[in-house]
Amino acid sequence: MTDQTAANVLDTLPPEAQTVREFLDASMKPDPELAATFMSDDVVITFTDGQKYDHPSGTTAFNAARYKWVKKKFGQFDVAHTNGQTVVYSTGWLYGEWPDGTPFEGNRYVDRFVIENGKIIKMDVWNESAERILVRKGIKA
Repeated sequence: MTDQTAANVLDTLPPEAQTVREFLDASMKPDPELAATFMSDDVVITFTDGQKYDHPSGTTAFNAARYKWVKKKFGQFDVAHTNGQTVVYSTGWLYGEWPDGTPFEGNRYVDRFVIENGKIIKMDVWNESAERILVRKGIKA
């Protein structure tokens, strides 16, 4: 996707989904400091292992241990407004390489964000990586 195409996609998203998309783009570089600019100072990030983080650097470190590299292929962004907050779901697929260099793709993910006053205050992350790791080890997931 060219920078111009990415800009056009952002222009069609509601503002809260644009915030999420820009956060995810920064996270995939990975640039946790830039990603943090889209989050409130008291953000709570609950990652796939149930671990809670208060800064994107925590999830960057988690991903560095689990993957050689990982990116997201975006599916869609769903937006719901409730009680003065906005909830944004980002769904799609992970692709990248496991630590041994073996490529993977098609790993489904769902990220749920709560936005308040233009900042992400909560993020919950789910994906199929653990199941895929089990299968790689010969364990039926």
